[in-house]
Amino acid sequence: MPSVEELLADLLGPDESAAESAVSRLAAAGESAVQPILELLRSAHAEHRWWAIRTIAAMPDPRTEPLVEALGDPEAEVRAAAALALAAHPKEAAAPALVNALGDEDNLVAVLAVNALARNGEAAVPLLLEAFNEATQRGRIHMMRALAELRDPRAIKLMLDSLDENSAAVQYWAREGLERLGLNMVYLKPD
Repeated sequence: MPSVEELLADLLGPDESAAESAVSRLAAAGESAVQPILELLRSAHAEHRWWAIRTIAAMPDPRTEPLVEALGDPEAEVRAAAALALAAHPKEAAAPALVNALGDEDNLVAVLAVNALARNGEAAVPLLLEAFNEATQRGRIHMMRALAELRDPRAIKLMLDSLDENSAAVQYWAREGLERLGLNMVYLKPD
């Protein structure tokens, strides 16, 4: 098997098929590859940081901290790779950072964060409920979508209240969430 240094050279080289092969080999190399991969996350090159996240995501039990930190990367493709990795490896500790990522300026990052939160399960619900009122409009849409995906009864009141939102997208996901909870009926607020 090639050395970690040789695999890193393939990972960062121009040949994408060699880079993908290096990803799986580095992921299987265990602890000897972890530190060099983590150092790549400090690279000035976004592509290097992306390949580092791609490699961490390929590990059987990746560390959560670097993936969470990468959600704050200046480059959207690195943030998206981190959110995708957290969807593949759901960790409750990542939920607060994923909730923050729902307001990301890049829509792909926000959608992938929704998917990751849905995979995290009910632990994310209190965070979503708490953050909803302070979120941006974009964040509120994605938060409501995440709540609809999670199908947790604790979100019913917020979903009902959101039927009067100014945003058609928030209203849509609130109705969708209520329907997924088996509450597909006509909602009337008494005067």
